[in-house]
Amino acid sequence: MRIPVCFLVGATIAVLAPSSVVMAATATTSFLVTATVLKFCTVLATPLAFGNYTSSADALSTSTITVTCTAGTGYNIGLNAGAAAGATVTTRQMSGTTVTAARLDYFLYSDSGRTTNWGNTVGTDTVSLTAGAVPIISTVYGRVPAGQFVAPDAYLDTIGVTVTY
Repeated sequence: MRIPVCFLVGATIAVLAPSSVVMAATATTSFLVTATVLKFCTVLATPLAFGNYTSSADALSTSTITVTCTAGTGYNIGLNAGAAAGATVTTRQMSGTTVTAARLDYFLYSDSGRTTNWGNTVGTDTVSLTAGAVPIISTVYGRVPAGQFVAPDAYLDTIGVTVTY
């Protein structure tokens, strides 16, 4: 029996070809990614230490306030009157630690010339800034004026720092 050549070629192709042709199929979609960035600030302050004071000369010192806010956030830094009874933002007072009725007046300023009082009323005597990509460091300039004759003691006060944004 003779098998035609075209039959053999067709059978060979049929054996070598896959039994079914698989076609790939895909389905796609997308999803939305969101976040809300809120205004947010943190604040750190260093101590203001005047050291030894004699009534014959002003005592000068500085402190720093570091504020970190979300970029573009406008804010104001305010300093309160402190903890001493009777103190104000224009005349702050340190209290004696052993002679608790004793007071030592001091002043806080926002400029190195020590002429601009640093208070706590936004739009009046606070420091106004706008946050960038890095923390902003502001310097507090302090002065204990000469001519105060108070009892020998260690004097202290605590100033509250408020960042309004």
